[in-house]
Amino acid sequence: MRHTVSLTKNHEFRSLYARGKNTAGVYLAMYARRNRLGATRLGITVSAKLGNAVTRNRVRRRVKEAYRLREDSFAKGFDIVIVARGRAVGADFTALGEEVTRLGRKLGVCV
Repeated sequence: MRHTVSLTKNHEFRSLYARGKNTAGVYLAMYARRNRLGATRLGITVSAKLGNAVTRNRVRRRVKEAYRLREDSFAKGFDIVIVARGRAVGADFTALGEEVTRLGRKLGVCV
């Protein structure tokens, strides 16, 4: 990802959950909030409820790739967290990508 940095710290995730705007779809939920850094930061969360480590990592990789392919359409200067929901495990890759775009547009972070 050329223009995106990873969110890594727990307090960053918690503040985004508390103060950010959110929306949800069938496969994913998305939280977004403007930051003052000028760069977009992305975090991906997959609960242990979705399966074993292999399953969770597969979902994480697919969501990250879906975002990466659409990265240029996202505005810069936002913190974004994408949370995988239960149906994301068996979701088609194109459906995940479309949902990333749709949720981004709903929150005003995707053009």
